[in-house]
Amino acid sequence: MRVVVQRVSRASCSVDDHVVSAIGRGYLLLVGFQTTDTADIVRHVARKIARLRVFEDAAGKLNEDIAAMHGEILSISQFTLYGDTSKGNRPSFTKAMRPDQANELYELFNRLLNDEHGIPTKGGVFQEHMMIDLINDGPVTVIVEKDQ
Repeated sequence: MRVVVQRVSRASCSVDDHVVSAIGRGYLLLVGFQTTDTADIVRHVARKIARLRVFEDAAGKLNEDIAAMHGEILSISQFTLYGDTSKGNRPSFTKAMRPDQANELYELFNRLLNDEHGIPTKGGVFQEHMMIDLINDGPVTVIVEKDQ
């Protein structure tokens, strides 16, 4: 599982020029699954992101997590995170999980963040062409990954 975490001051997701999800301060997550990912991996990554300390404390150090900031999450499924460009210029997506399986893990991931970790989490529209609007705060961008 691979997640690009972007600290944002705001972010939104639109489909067909209609905003389907929007958040204020928090994280925009680009979430990708590979064929070997499991629910245990999803739990691990959700816990890691919930505890990730990339917000400034009173001293200006990156020492606070998203809950301390009362932040929100906009989670966007993105199979292209597993695009392999090692051979040629056209990415191969053979490592990306099949959509039906990926959607199950994506829904689990969002539920874990929202219900178990208490972070208001909104999603995009799985397998739709989405337009993402964001203001990256910092910019702060990190990648969280977990393999079997």
